Amino acid sequence: MIWSIIMRIALSTIALAAAVLLGVVFVSAQRPLEIYYIDVEGGGATLFVSPSGESLLVDAGNPGARDVQRILAVLSDARIKQIDYFLATHYHSDHVGGVPELAGRIPIRHFVDHGPENLDEGKFRGSDDLFNGYLAARAKGQPLQVKPGDKVPIAGLDVFIVSSRGEHLTAALPGGGAANPLCAGFVRQEEDQSENARSVGIVLRHDRFSTLALGDLTWNKEWELVCPNNLLGVVDVYLTTHHGLDLSGPRALVHAVRPRVAIMNNGPRKGASSGAWATVKSSPGLEDLWQLHYALQRPPNAMFNETRESGGPELNVPERFIANLAEEAAHTPTYYFRVTARPDGSFTVFNSRTKDSKDYGPRR
Repeated sequence: MIWSIIMRIALSTIALAAAVLLGVVFVSAQRPLEIYYIDVEGGGATLFVSPSGESLLVDAGNPGARDVQRILAVLSDARIKQIDYFLATHYHSDHVGGVPELAGRIPIRHFVDHGPENLDEGKFRGSDDLFNGYLAARAKGQPLQVKPGDKVPIAGLDVFIVSSRGEHLTAALPGGGAANPLCAGFVRQEEDQSENARSVGIVLRHDRFSTLALGDLTWNKEWELVCPNNLLGVVDVYLTTHHGLDLSGPRALVHAVRPRVAIMNNGPRKGASSGAWATVKSSPGLEDLWQLHYALQRPPNAMFNETRESGGPELNVPERFIANLAEEAAHTPTYYFRVTARPDGSFTVFNSRTKDSKDYGPRR
């Protein structure tokens, strides 16, 4: 009799433990993907927190304390104690300038990049303090040099590398590969030999949700990803390439991937060129454009292929969709957009300045 009672208690305990474990697994499987687009004054800094709790930081803003403090504030909000993967899209100061100081403030386990800057020499540049600072930080983690077709191994996500070192994806991603009629009207720009053209670009998917981020990849290189066939497919959220400058963002790409939401990582006097802004705004199926910064009116800059004024009242979205309104923002609070993406493809965009959010249902 006593043995029977003991056995029933033991079985009940095991059943309860199994139910708790299954509940934890189920809750974990239902956790959303969170993406934080951080205002770093026209630089790059995007944090992904996977359903498994792993973190991926793409770029780290400009040199100096300002951008690093903003990134650390967002990491704190997201309860991130270490960066599992840091991905450097390319080696310009507004994308890797904050790495040395950031690496001294929080552990970074893996460094993902396109490898040597100079393909001919097959070695890293190491010619200035900023880049040497990046290499010194990189040496303390585990380097992961990627090429198109590779994946960043984060549980619960598919992180596809679609461009790297000036090379591009050659086989379509799942759901991609359709002929792109927009290629017929494409006009090439002068070939770009800079680091921008070597940017590491990603398509990141969480079940039915997908997002595209190409760093500062330039016009002709973007065309290679979608012409004559769109190798990327469609995405829900598009981080505008190259801060929304006219050096990037051709209709052949932007309109082909058909984003439902676009997020522009511009600064007050950088990015949000009139041509790129208009291309995004006119993209088929676009529901909203969100800007990290209010764009001040400025004359055209021939270096950016601009032919018209940019910024100003007519070339900004309503204030609800802007994270930072300040003209000079060195000492303003940390502002960001947070995208909470669910497996069914639905997502929510939250503006940290206004504390307002907007919901988007699954793609129809």
